Amino acid sequence: MNQSFANHLPRRALLALAACAVLAGCASSKGPATNAIYDFGPAAAAAVAPAGRANLAAVVITDVTGNAAYDSERMFYRLNYADPLQARSYAHSRWNATPLQLLTQRFKTRVAQSGVKVLSTTDASTGVPLLRIDLDDFTHSFDSTASSYGEVAVRVSLFDKHTLVDQRTFRHKVGAQSADAPGGARALAQAADAVASEMIVWLASDPRTALTTRKQ
Repeated sequence: MNQSFANHLPRRALLALAACAVLAGCASSKGPATNAIYDFGPAAAAAVAPAGRANLAAVVITDVTGNAAYDSERMFYRLNYADPLQARSYAHSRWNATPLQLLTQRFKTRVAQSGVKVLSTTDASTGVPLLRIDLDDFTHSFDSTASSYGEVAVRVSLFDKHTLVDQRTFRHKVGAQSADAPGGARALAQAADAVASEMIVWLASDPRTALTTRKQ
């Protein structure tokens, strides 16, 4: 970088340029980069504790919804210390499905592992409670060039015969073991599993009892 030009750059801009160089450096030094594809890995049954078993016999889980950025296989990250309003994407890393699809499958798997029968939206007419999940945050964020974390936040609404029973927001943050795409992917997968576990604990209280109480 030209020294006179660098002297006129704001400190935040210099930090951002340095971080981008760190994140992209390995690929440029080893010749043409190959794309790496990530998902959440296998859903081990042991991840759901017996104490978190849901009491609902069955539930319909709709596909997770969210903004357009989450409906893409691109892997995004943010440099909170430089410009937290800018979403950047890794050039040579991506998800094997969109975050919305990955979370939909993961949540269905985790709830089923807790002992609840998970049904499709075509079964909603049977009167089975319906769980709608909106994705509010799915971010690999950097506090510094060496420190980052994955954060997942969802807004979950439980309906019983088209009546809203309860709504909760679940948010979990996991520190990344490495400040790169692999570290971010692992952290986000762990955060998604933690959110699923918290959601199952909530379902274990059978929130429909709140609806019964209000009707009395």
